[in-house]
Amino acid sequence: MTRTVSESFTLTHAKYLASKVTTDLWRCQQLYGQPTAGAINDYGTELALMLRDGFVSKYEFGFQVGEERLLSWRYTVVNGDLTATDDRPGHIASGVDISQARFFNQLTHSSAWSDLTQEEREKWEAFYPVKRVIKDGPKDGHGYWQKDLQYSSNGVSLPRETFRPY
Repeated sequence: MTRTVSESFTLTHAKYLASKVTTDLWRCQQLYGQPTAGAINDYGTELALMLRDGFVSKYEFGFQVGEERLLSWRYTVVNGDLTATDDRPGHIASGVDISQARFFNQLTHSSAWSDLTQEEREKWEAFYPVKRVIKDGPKDGHGYWQKDLQYSSNGVSLPRETFRPY
């Protein structure tokens, strides 16, 4: 007797990955007071749906002063990585003075999103809980990027990098 199993990346897998990023958002809120609870729930829902549909390539949130990053967490979507580790979320840098900074949340669409017609994109945008304005994210400020954690589920991984001030 033989058995063939076929797995695909489902909403369950996407929710799992989004829950890791959402945990980082909650920890950020605990340490720095932002984003709000309602925004965190919306961000998590949006990310899970966009991961499921393959419409996101990068996801970032943090704090910026003017047009420069002060403190930030960036996740890059990597497909087909069956050997990726799955770390516990958290380990958010603490003690950074954000009194002059504002919170930002940036999403970079994938080529699958670009392949949609304008009408299809508008239909999807109306469905997602976060209404985004397409713009470039902040530039690197006075600090450095550090690769720190990685989240993975069923061949999709989200390596995380943290931008920390000097």
